[in-house]
Amino acid sequence: MDDFRAAYEALHWQVESGADEAVGEGPTLVEWADAGNWKLEAGVKPPSLSQSAAKLTPSEPHKPLTSSVQLAASPPASSLQPPAATLAELRAAVAAFDGCPLKFTAMNLVFADGNPEAPVMFLGEAPGEDEDRQGVPFVGVSGKLLDRMLASIGLDRTKAYISNIIFWRPPGNRTPTDAEIAACLPFTERHIALVKPKVLVLLGGSAAKGLLRTKEGITRLRGKTGSYAQPGWDGPPITTLAMYHPAYLLRQPAAKRQAWADLLLLKGLLD
Repeated sequence: MDDFRAAYEALHWQVESGADEAVGEGPTLVEWADAGNWKLEAGVKPPSLSQSAAKLTPSEPHKPLTSSVQLAASPPASSLQPPAATLAELRAAVAAFDGCPLKFTAMNLVFADGNPEAPVMFLGEAPGEDEDRQGVPFVGVSGKLLDRMLASIGLDRTKAYISNIIFWRPPGNRTPTDAEIAACLPFTERHIALVKPKVLVLLGGSAAKGLLRTKEGITRLRGKTGSYAQPGWDGPPITTLAMYHPAYLLRQPAAKRQAWADLLLLKGLLD
């Protein structure tokens, strides 16, 4: 039973780290610069990388190694899906979208929670393990902290609308890549256009940099208000505020003082 538990925990750790395919029964040493030109035999020390590279004198141009399975480049989401007229249509469009590889490693689509008629919309980075399991954003430890932050200024999930700029959990809760953000961004922008919040709050650096298309970090962006509008926007620009992500506050409790100042700023904007 102890052996089974150890094996299970080891497998669970690998899955959480992003491993999703077994390519052999154990680790194999391969000199990729000379792959296929020699085999590792018992008692024989493999050549070093420099020795392998020196032996490479191909008679024809060297072809780079490629995977046997290649993902075709997907066109932007906006070119695949017509503009959704309702949130239900948008959710269905996101569920049908195959252009983000995170969809194939996640358990559930995590779309939104709260009241879409509320005056404030929160956008985080991406779902975590608890969110992926339940299909609801901000339900883990950082979500509980967000609930307490909302309560401190008289808000709850009936008075706020909550989502992420990424709709599927990245393996191991890693930071989403620029390509993954770009794949989901047209849906996120349509999401904002349908909700039309009075105030848009961007939680964390990935959400702020991705939506605002800036390279500035969250420490420079937080505490400042701006305006957000999309091309062809049919309403007034949305007041936008960047804040620390609750997960960051759990790691850096000293930043809660700045987060409290941002919450008071948000309360003033809503009032």
